[in-house]
Amino acid sequence: MSRRNRRTFIGSIFYAIITALSLGSLSVLSGFVRRSRYGIEKELFTGCGKPEKNLRKIHNANTDFEPSYLKLHKTGELKERGEELWEILLDCKLCPRECGDNKLLGKKGDCEAGMQLEISSFHPHFGEERPLVGKGGSGTIFLTNCALRCVFCINWEISQGGQGVSRSIEEMAAMMLYLQKAGCHNINFVTPTHYSPHILLAVDIAAANGLRLPLVYNTHGYERVEILQKLDGVVDIYLPDFKYSDEKMAAKYSSEVENYPEYTKKALLEMHSQVGVARPASDGLMYRGLMIRHLVMPNGVSGSREVMSWIAENLPKETYVNIMSQYRPAHKAFNYTEISRRITRQEYYDIVSWAKELGMTNLEIQGL
Repeated sequence: MSRRNRRTFIGSIFYAIITALSLGSLSVLSGFVRRSRYGIEKELFTGCGKPEKNLRKIHNANTDFEPSYLKLHKTGELKERGEELWEILLDCKLCPRECGDNKLLGKKGDCEAGMQLEISSFHPHFGEERPLVGKGGSGTIFLTNCALRCVFCINWEISQGGQGVSRSIEEMAAMMLYLQKAGCHNINFVTPTHYSPHILLAVDIAAANGLRLPLVYNTHGYERVEILQKLDGVVDIYLPDFKYSDEKMAAKYSSEVENYPEYTKKALLEMHSQVGVARPASDGLMYRGLMIRHLVMPNGVSGSREVMSWIAENLPKETYVNIMSQYRPAHKAFNYTEISRRITRQEYYDIVSWAKELGMTNLEIQGL
């Protein structure tokens, strides 16, 4: 078993334990909540400590780091942006599907998410990229539902099956402080697009109560530039997928999103303009930058060569790219012969070789 696979295996065991404990811990915290739309009583954070005083104790050695969102919080702009995004729920256009459903009246969009925030789990995660994991793990908050609805999704119970629990914005803020106190290096929002209003409002509350960790926007890449611009100065690390280079493949495997390549390319350029190239600090951790993921799929259906070529031609050659090898058929993938198997070693290393040939210098390469 490779070193990375051992780390992922150990992380998965920890994941099972912490997920079981985390919801129980939150239920204790949430007992102190006095409900309001955006406000929260300080009692919610009893037991979370005073993170601003404990910052040097969390594993991060880069004590000079200050997350971008603090300035926006102090001026009140963070909350204003959250409220602006909240208004978009009246005629939802948070993602490129632009379904136009009024979520504030209880309707659910193409992503199957309504106004109510739903969270599957939150915990320190040790299976993410090395600069995000460190010693304390990435503080992940797994959000329920997704706009892509990929036929091969390994987390389809969450992304498409609606597995999750309704939570308030205040409870999400408490989760962030819980993860900070647990020693995580960042707060990692997984599949955040359809809950971007909730996230900004929750970060504003958490910042008022001592949150100081960098924020990771862990997305499928299918984003509107207009929404990403509301995140400028809020998100420290963008962690997008670049799933497909071909419109037909995107439509076939991700619920008719034939415009996926078009929107994702624009999104990547916007993300780079906001946070720049991702480079680990002296402690080996990532605090800012763009980190792109690409999953190599069997029979070239993800268009990996074209994906690498586009990145090399349109972004700096030192752009961080994780070439992912862990594809395995899941959910409905067995209904499609061409993606009903794992990739071969040759398929993977052909793409790695191509990326190197293009002059890309900041690659995370995995074993098979």
